Amino acid sequence: MLEVSEIHTYYGLSHVLFGVSLSVKPGEIVCLLGRNGAGKSTTMRSIMGLTPPHNGTIRFKGITCTGQKPYLLARMGMGFVPDDRRVFADLTVGENLEIVQRKKRKAGIWNKDSIYDFFPPLRKIDSRRAGFLSGGEQQMLTIGRALMTNPDMLLLDEPTEGLAPLVVQLLEQQIRQLKETGLTVLLAEQNQNIALGLSDRGYVIDNGVIRFGGTIQELMENETIRQKYLCI
Repeated sequence: MLEVSEIHTYYGLSHVLFGVSLSVKPGEIVCLLGRNGAGKSTTMRSIMGLTPPHNGTIRFKGITCTGQKPYLLARMGMGFVPDDRRVFADLTVGENLEIVQRKKRKAGIWNKDSIYDFFPPLRKIDSRRAGFLSGGEQQMLTIGRALMTNPDMLLLDEPTEGLAPLVVQLLEQQIRQLKETGLTVLLAEQNQNIALGLSDRGYVIDNGVIRFGGTIQELMENETIRQKYLCI
C-alpha cells in the first residue's frame, strides 16, 4: 500500500529526516514510535505532501507520488489526521463532515450517518460549532472528517496526544475497529502502550533516522532499542 524509500526532508536549511524508509502492507496497522521531536510528524507530512522530501521516493498503491499535492493524494485514497486537528472552527460538526464529502467518487462505507454510528458523541453535537468542542470531540471530528473521503489508507499523527484517559480508551477501541473494516493505517504515536497494542509492525525513529523496523513482538523483545530511543 505504501513504500517510503530513503527520503530526506528539510525545513528551510534544517535537515530533519535522514534517509527514512518504511512500508505498510494493505490491511496493516503500522506504528511509528519516537520521542517528541524525533521526526514522526515530519515523516507523516512528507508522505502527505505537506512537507515534500528533497530526495527519496514515496509510492502509494504502486504509484510514485513523491511531492504530489495533498489534494491529489487525497483523491488517490490517502487520508490524513494531523496532530493539531485543524477543524473548521466556524462550521458546525455536521458541516465539517459534509464539506469534505466528494459526490463524484464511488460510494464507500463512510458517510455522515456511519461516522455518527462510529463516534456516537458527535451525533449529539451535530449543530455545535467545532471551535467550541473539547479536545476529544475535535479529535473524533478530525478522524471522522478524514474517513468521510473513504480512504484506502489513513495517516494518524499523534491521535491521543493531550486527551483525557477515557477519550484515549475510546479512540483506541475505534482505531481497532478501523482495522476490522480492512482500512490500512500508519500511526505516529508517542503513547507506546496504545501503539504497540494496536499495531502489527512498528518502526522507531530518533533524530530523523529510523533506528528499528520489525514486528511488535521483536520490538517488545528488543530492550536495548526501547531503552535507548523510547524511554523518557
